[in-house]
Amino acid sequence: MSGHSKWATIKRKKGAADARRGQLFTKLTREITVSAREGGGDPESNFRLRLAVQRARAENMPLDNIQRAIQRGAGGGEGGANFEEIMYEAYGPHGVAVLVQALTDNRNRTVAEIRSIFTKGGGNLGETGSVAWMFDPRGLILVEPGQGDDPDEISLAAIDAGAEDVLVDDEGQVEIVTAFNDLKHVQDTLAAQKINITQAERTMVPKTTVTLEEKGMEQILRLVERLEELDDVQTVYTNLDLTGAEELMASMS
Repeated sequence: MSGHSKWATIKRKKGAADARRGQLFTKLTREITVSAREGGGDPESNFRLRLAVQRARAENMPLDNIQRAIQRGAGGGEGGANFEEIMYEAYGPHGVAVLVQALTDNRNRTVAEIRSIFTKGGGNLGETGSVAWMFDPRGLILVEPGQGDDPDEISLAAIDAGAEDVLVDDEGQVEIVTAFNDLKHVQDTLAAQKINITQAERTMVPKTTVTLEEKGMEQILRLVERLEELDDVQTVYTNLDLTGAEELMASMS
């Protein structure tokens, strides 16, 4: 499984301070703007924009903010920066592979900030291709079963819709992994069955994971947190096995 959804779930359970929420809205605004710039301002015909808007609404981003971001990206608003998408490849402590997805209007600033965090955190930036081969692009859907819903039935519906893998966690949440290009079809099929989808996104799934002792895991988690504190960084993927990470994050905070 991706591990990314687990990381996101852990952060949600920790709660978000107002400052972090403001930063999150900045990241969401950038993603909406770039999505609208590349594929147009209609979420029905622009699947990437649809995913970005869905996530923004799930995070309670005001509708006016969403509309302004779409208008900027589609050319109807002022102040839209020309953001560039970059995927940085790196190694963290203990050889953990890290992918850092960024949206930036200043490549030199972004790479300097990211390199500094890796250097201080015991890792280093790699060359293009040094880490990406360890991950596969996939679609990720999270489902929160409603009262009376059977997670096993949801899992079967996802498989029938074309999902590659399904996992039900201890709390009953269903994590569905699809082929990269099948995400829209699987999401639409499940939505048509009134299944409660809480998150849908394109992600990077590690082919294999690295298991670390508590001290090593803490080093990686702190590194990821510092990277995600940068406005230019949208998402961080690692091949760290996150078993036990939730308890560790609670003790770290």
